Amino acid sequence: MANMSPEDYAELKAAAKKLEGQSFAMTLAAKVGKPVEALLRFLPDRAQEHVGTAVNKALEQCLRVALTFGHSGFGTKRSRRAHRLTTAFTGAVGGFFGLPGLVVELPVTTTVMLHSIAGIAAGQGEDLSQPESALACLEVLALGPQGAKGDAIESAYYATRAALAQVTRDAAAYVAQKGLAKEGAPALLSFLAKVAARFGLEVSEKAAAQLIPVAGAAGGMALNVMFTRHFQRLAEGHFTVRRLERKYGAETVRREYEGLQGRRLKA
Repeated sequence: MANMSPEDYAELKAAAKKLEGQSFAMTLAAKVGKPVEALLRFLPDRAQEHVGTAVNKALEQCLRVALTFGHSGFGTKRSRRAHRLTTAFTGAVGGFFGLPGLVVELPVTTTVMLHSIAGIAAGQGEDLSQPESALACLEVLALGPQGAKGDAIESAYYATRAALAQVTRDAAAYVAQKGLAKEGAPALLSFLAKVAARFGLEVSEKAAAQLIPVAGAAGGMALNVMFTRHFQRLAEGHFTVRRLERKYGAETVRREYEGLQGRRLKA
């Protein structure tokens, strides 16, 4: 902590707790009273195709939205609670129509969540007119603890950021030079594929829980509120870390973060 003020160190500690805490799968299992493996058995054999279609459609739409934040007078007036209420409504609609409704519901839900994430990013000083900052909002969808069964891992957060680093740089450089003239450009597709690989797992778990008998519209509403809160929490942690990196340097913040994580695992 020698290079960081006590206040900033406390913020980093809180951010690490959000980023390395309970995964969405663990939260979901606790709420519905079933382990993740049992939940996933509710998904029909062909359901992954529906999930994949919904995830790809959602992320493609979110990419277009994210890269217009800095040029469209984007504001942060809507509260996080308002975003949760909106996703609760979309979840109710999706739950009513079951798995086929996911393809329609998820892009809407994810776009609303992205606006909430962007509001958190702007509140932490991100310049959303810069492609790298805009893409960092989509990175949030790929974050979260990987140890769904409570496995001890050094830092899921920094491991995920490392995995995304090169494709994010390439995508940001492409957008800075050419904008979204060709949305199917390899740099953008590679970035979306990396995010989709992680985000798709979370969506599969949510979809499986939505298919539990008697879940229906009410279940879809509750699940979407939980889903949105999960990503808002990750966004709070992610953009706190990024703000501290701008202030102290990436290496200093990572060293302090990993020191916190090491002490947590030993506790």
